[in-house]
Amino acid sequence: MSNAYPRNFSHIGISVPDLDRAVAFYTEVMGWYLIMAPSEVVEDDSAIGEMCTDVFGSGWDRFRIAHLSTGDRIGVELFEFKNAEDPENNFEYWKTGVFHFCVQDPDVEGLAKRIVAAGGKKRMAKPRYYYPGEKPYRMIYMEDPFGNILEIYSHSYELTYSEGAY
Repeated sequence: MSNAYPRNFSHIGISVPDLDRAVAFYTEVMGWYLIMAPSEVVEDDSAIGEMCTDVFGSGWDRFRIAHLSTGDRIGVELFEFKNAEDPENNFEYWKTGVFHFCVQDPDVEGLAKRIVAAGGKKRMAKPRYYYPGEKPYRMIYMEDPFGNILEIYSHSYELTYSEGAY
């Protein structure tokens, strides 16, 4: 048995092809707070420039970034890289890596409609119930206007999975 203390989730970084549109989507549709307006980071010998070179290697040149926060204080970094691609299909779930993130809203259907109205897509025809006829726990997979996959839960993660297997 591990003695490891469960770490808190701090933030997630999301790449988008258009930072200004992404900030508008995530603040207006998702209701997240803009805590640092879009700004440019350049490859230089500043502290942030060196940190980025450590991560990306040399030659990244520049990118734009904005910082947002969810209602439960989770950070969201939005990145627009100079060579950003807007893929036709960004849903390669079989590849290693993060393939979605999930938000919680008791009005799953309402948020799904707002996402579609803002240029996103439904990845499922309708929300599904985890325990049909027993509990009102619902979910739906969506896509933001930039091809990033997001899921909407009606209830908390702990409530949804607290009884073990489906």
